[in-house]
Amino acid sequence: MQKTCPEVEYEHLIIDNASTDRTASIALEQSLLDQRIKVIVNSRNIGASRSMYRALSRVSGQWTIPMLPADLQDPAEVIPLMLEKAMEGHEIVYGVRTNRQENIFIRSLRKIYYRLLNKASTFNLQNDAGEFVLISSRVRESIVQVRDQNPYIRGMIAQTNAQSAAIPYIWNQRKYGRSKSSPLVLADVAISGMVSSTYIPARIALIFGFLFSALGVVAAFIYFLVSIFSLGSPTSGIPTIIISIFFLGGIQLFFLGLIGEYVLSIHRQVKPEAAVTSTTEANLEST
Repeated sequence: MQKTCPEVEYEHLIIDNASTDRTASIALEQSLLDQRIKVIVNSRNIGASRSMYRALSRVSGQWTIPMLPADLQDPAEVIPLMLEKAMEGHEIVYGVRTNRQENIFIRSLRKIYYRLLNKASTFNLQNDAGEFVLISSRVRESIVQVRDQNPYIRGMIAQTNAQSAAIPYIWNQRKYGRSKSSPLVLADVAISGMVSSTYIPARIALIFGFLFSALGVVAAFIYFLVSIFSLGSPTSGIPTIIISIFFLGGIQLFFLGLIGEYVLSIHRQVKPEAAVTSTTEANLEST
């Protein structure tokens, strides 16, 4: 930034999610050397999305990038290009990952998921983009005012429908350390994104539930007629009924779980957890 955009005043807000290594102490040491480095250390681990959302409420400035991971898989060299697009009048400038240097199976799943989510949502989600995006203060404030307890940041940014542009780049392979984003964590983020961005899965559950119930009634009626006019054994067809019960029961349980995700999302909104506190802050005004 100092070399390519010397005229731009900027700051770094590092939020530590109750890490167990020396991350917090190193960040605090750096904040003593540079007032532009601001630090928040969470009292407990609240997850990446909620931690990022908390940080958004404490930043200042005309433009904000919600997340620049410390592993720099999203290259900081793209930021000056984003600023150029912002100066042209765009309030959102997405960093679009045209190529992910990761496992081909995970990369394919991501592409499929985001394209399905884009089709299902009521707003336009930028494909292959994450939280490495430049947003204006107006977009940032509209997101923070929602006070979402289970935020899906990229979806909330897209919901503002502000004028946007995109900068393509290559998402580099991680060189050091191991990511803590396990398959379970990725699945949790995917479910949160689906629940917060679209109601179509619930509509599908309703339609399929009705169809399978109707088929069950039709099948029962047909079996009743066959049992009356058939001269065969009265026990014939029972295995089919048992299989049908298990199949339909499984379908019902699946969709009940899906609807439960929406109920859980509502529960988180109406009954939020106690606010997380900061064990340490540096170069930040108290609020």
